Amino acid sequence: MTTVNYFLDEEQQMIVDLAKKITHERIIPIRAELDEREEFPWDIMGELSRSDLFGLYIPVEYGGLGKGCFEMCLALEQLGYGCIAVTTTYAASALGAYPILLFGTDQQKEKYLPDVASGKKLGAFALTEAGAGSDAAAMQATAVEDGDFWVINGSKQWITSGGEAELYTVIAMTDKNKGARGASAFILEKGDEGFSFGKKERKMGLRASSTRELIFKDCRIPKDRLIGKRGLGFIIAMRTLDYARPGIGAIGVGLSQAALDEAVKYAKERIQFGQPIITLQAIQHMLADMATQTEAARSLVYSIAKTIDVNSKDFSKISAMAKLFPTDTAMKVTTDAVQILGGYGYMKDYPVEKMMRDAKILQIYEGTNQIQRNVIGQSLHKEYAKNS
Repeated sequence: MTTVNYFLDEEQQMIVDLAKKITHERIIPIRAELDEREEFPWDIMGELSRSDLFGLYIPVEYGGLGKGCFEMCLALEQLGYGCIAVTTTYAASALGAYPILLFGTDQQKEKYLPDVASGKKLGAFALTEAGAGSDAAAMQATAVEDGDFWVINGSKQWITSGGEAELYTVIAMTDKNKGARGASAFILEKGDEGFSFGKKERKMGLRASSTRELIFKDCRIPKDRLIGKRGLGFIIAMRTLDYARPGIGAIGVGLSQAALDEAVKYAKERIQFGQPIITLQAIQHMLADMATQTEAARSLVYSIAKTIDVNSKDFSKISAMAKLFPTDTAMKVTTDAVQILGGYGYMKDYPVEKMMRDAKILQIYEGTNQIQRNVIGQSLHKEYAKNS
């Protein structure tokens, strides 16, 4: 792991140590089995619950620890070192809770956040549809007022923890004529009448994480399940992703570090031409690039997470950077790790094969990295237009 001193305080170091302990004792020993069986990691979620890690970012008054984006990233990095499928399951609960935390009423926060903070209930976030991914304004799911209820129809696709989570924040159109401004956000509970789930998707990586379609057929929910105001759904979704994206970057950092460590370990043990391959300049240069890129990604995530914690204004651009660079790095570092291990790296007996398969999703979910570049580029355009 890194030897750079990031001057963590005592509580932050405790978070790192706790997440690292869970990773090495509970996650790493069974990650290959979870991946092979595509098994949802309920036992590990229970361990995270007992360790109070589900409440890291939730205010104390709702049963959490009241920490910020930086502390969440510290935990996600350590957990991501072990298995990003397990870590994504943990992170997805926060993604589902953030809309309530950021825009919910006091009554909504009091009702839902304590159960999320304790790990009693997992959360999930539902924005994507079959025909509406990056283009959120193209969503077809609708919510129509009917007396004291909202009636929701449509579907959501590729929802992390779908079918396993008990609490869902769902974005649906309340006025299609207004485009993105016609979307609203709602709280749904597993068991709501008219709310069901599709089959569990089979994936290249992230196999221990459950991914399902959400299906709504005349699903009636009370009017007080609306989050914020009608028409704020798109803003709520984008703000939620702004808060969550540095966490995805942190998962990428953890994965990169794990792949680097495996590559160094193998390179020190593998003998070719009468010497360990780590003595060969070609391998040294690959490892040097992997180490430098990983540390650069870590520094970027830490810096941006700290900035978000002290400045709650517009941080879409830097949040996109905190997702973009570390996840591109994770894809490159894991690919290079497989290359260094050669034929062994391609075998399931070695963990870098799984790491490389898992890494790809980091460049796709919570906004593709092409979309992150759009966010950054558009922000730069606005900034320079304002100053010109």
